[in-house]
Amino acid sequence: MELIGYVLLGIAAGILSGLFGIGGGIVLVPSLIVLFGLDILDANAVSLAAMLLPVGVLGVWAYYKAGLINVRESLWIALGLFLGSFVGGEFAVNISESLLAKLYAAILLYIALSYFDIFSYFKKKKEPKPIASIETKKPVWAFILVGVGAGIFAGLFGKGGGIVIVPLLIGIFHYDPKAAAATSLAALQLPVGLPSVLIYANEGHLNILFAGLIALGILGGAFLGSKLGVRLPSALFKKVYALFLMAVAVFMVYKYI
Repeated sequence: MELIGYVLLGIAAGILSGLFGIGGGIVLVPSLIVLFGLDILDANAVSLAAMLLPVGVLGVWAYYKAGLINVRESLWIALGLFLGSFVGGEFAVNISESLLAKLYAAILLYIALSYFDIFSYFKKKKEPKPIASIETKKPVWAFILVGVGAGIFAGLFGKGGGIVIVPLLIGIFHYDPKAAAATSLAALQLPVGLPSVLIYANEGHLNILFAGLIALGILGGAFLGSKLGVRLPSALFKKVYALFLMAVAVFMVYKYI
């Protein structure tokens, strides 16, 4: 029954991955800790390994058919993810788990509040672009830097990096929320977390069986999530995502602080 539980967890993570373009790790790590008793580093390792294969490819295809993915920019982000993943993994295995959890909760709360426009009066509002295929007029290195930052975050917290990519694409590049989620999910289909996975495995934190079962579930769940994401109005999509982030942040505060 426990093995079936990992598959079901993968399905749930896949739905969130397809819906929000986050890779699924944001629900995997807390669930692996609470439901399956893994410590945070073991959970990080399993989460990252489960997302190495292109398990969200069906979701990417659904978004691509809807015209929501900028393939070129997602590839530059993927390159940055790969580079940043090594740095994040090295940091994670060399700092305390309590500090890791506190940093994670603080970042989630900030992102969630920004999605509710709490900080909007500090900056000039700009209209989002309707789809990712419209030129953002940003240099290549800007997308690579987004990927590097997301890769460091992913390596540190066992996430796919989409939780960083999506807000940056919306806030800095002025993507429509659904286009940001779609482009992020596409960037995460390459094995960008491999450096971090190797670091965690070298430290004895990786369970291949658990990762494989979760990956199987993500494959189907991501397709369902992307179908739902395409149909949600952008404004509602943004608010649902913010509530989701706040719920995870509150859990991390409760669990580790």
